[in-house]
Amino acid sequence: MVIKVFVANVAGSTAIKKKQQEVVGFLKANRIDYEERDIACNEDNRKWMRDNVPGEKKPQNGIPLPPQIFNEEQYCGDFDSFFDAKEGNEISSFLGLAPRISSKVAPDEKSELQNGELPVEGQDREDIGSSPLIEDSVPQVEDTKDEEEDPLTEEEAEEEDEEQEGDEDDS
Repeated sequence: MVIKVFVANVAGSTAIKKKQQEVVGFLKANRIDYEERDIACNEDNRKWMRDNVPGEKKPQNGIPLPPQIFNEEQYCGDFDSFFDAKEGNEISSFLGLAPRISSKVAPDEKSELQNGELPVEGQDREDIGSSPLIEDSVPQVEDTKDEEEDPLTEEEAEEEDEEQEGDEDDS
């Protein structure tokens, strides 16, 4: 099933352009298959859209404005319907698509993963708590800080300063 979005690529209204961009951008961002059908440059698309928008959904003047959204031949709605469905998190139903599987954990389920842990594919939920941390598989870098040296006596510090000054004079 492909979602068909009827748009006017040569729209005179910035409001219509923004609405079209929002619908198409949302579909693209959510990887929903769609086709744009231009009604400005294609009379067949314009006629098909006008004939297939249900009478009760047409504005008073009888001419529906883009964007108009269809799932194949089935009318889904206009921009306002799309916006309401998006805001109500009902976009799959609005578009006539099967609900998408959510990767969110239900609020009553407690994740046994600790910070930095990732579930291992094929592992049962009970086994997740004993999953090794990713960090355990990364080679550890040894701390290479210089060990603190014994502080110099005043005389040794003065001698070192004099040596450095002498080296500077030579260059």
